Amino acid sequence: MTVATLADVLQPAIVQRSAVAGLVVLGWEDARAYVEAADEAGLPVILQAGPGCRTYTPVSVLGKMFRVLAEQARVPVVCHIDHAYTVDECAIGIDSGFSSVMIDGSKLPIGENIAITARVVEMARRAGVSVEGEVGVVGYVSGGGSTMTSPDEAQRFDQESGVDALAISVGNVHLSTEKTTGIDLDLVRRIEAVTHSPLVLHGGSGIPPAIRRRLARETRVKKFNIGTELRMAFGAALRKSLADHPDVFDRLQLLGNTIAPLKAEARAVMSTLAEE
Repeated sequence: MTVATLADVLQPAIVQRSAVAGLVVLGWEDARAYVEAADEAGLPVILQAGPGCRTYTPVSVLGKMFRVLAEQARVPVVCHIDHAYTVDECAIGIDSGFSSVMIDGSKLPIGENIAITARVVEMARRAGVSVEGEVGVVGYVSGGGSTMTSPDEAQRFDQESGVDALAISVGNVHLSTEKTTGIDLDLVRRIEAVTHSPLVLHGGSGIPPAIRRRLARETRVKKFNIGTELRMAFGAALRKSLADHPDVFDRLQLLGNTIAPLKAEARAVMSTLAEE
């Protein structure tokens, strides 16, 4: 299957009343597990390289790794840069083979957010790359508060930026290890009433699967970013691998033992968003 863009997978999801999982990648093992899970489930997947991943591994290496996995898959695989904060970061991602970039100008005044996002959109369009933007600030459990998305600002951003997907803040938070029912469904409805782009929820690990499924079926939320619960599954699998094989020192074997559990967890996440 050829590498896909956000538009390739999110627009069909609107018609199908489903959503697509944006899975946060930190290395080879989880990226491989996610693509194998998508292949087995027959579902598209979005591989995401966030700031931490990009700090640890060069973007040029990540781009090649993502594309190798995508080109071997039988399903659409989006190679996505998550939370880039500058035009240059997006340009490097595009040059490195990513098919989608997120420019996060959410902490800027709305006019500046629109301006920087529109610059990225113009650059990305020339390369056939999709763009995600964000209005409202999605905070973190450990600090850094949220600012709920203003429907008026979302409407203006949607009309003027040209994005393929719009991330919003409606009670979702990053890095949550526990589930919450704090999503403001009324605010989601008000935002989707004045916008046209597929909507995105970051911090999807903190949203119970039943609520993710409901949002996928009943609203235009078509992308859920999932990282923390998969990292937790990786940590548990690695601890088990070490405990079960105390004499093994080969990292390939120890890390390889995490792939099957990660695959199962990723498949469960994706299937929930696609179930009728």
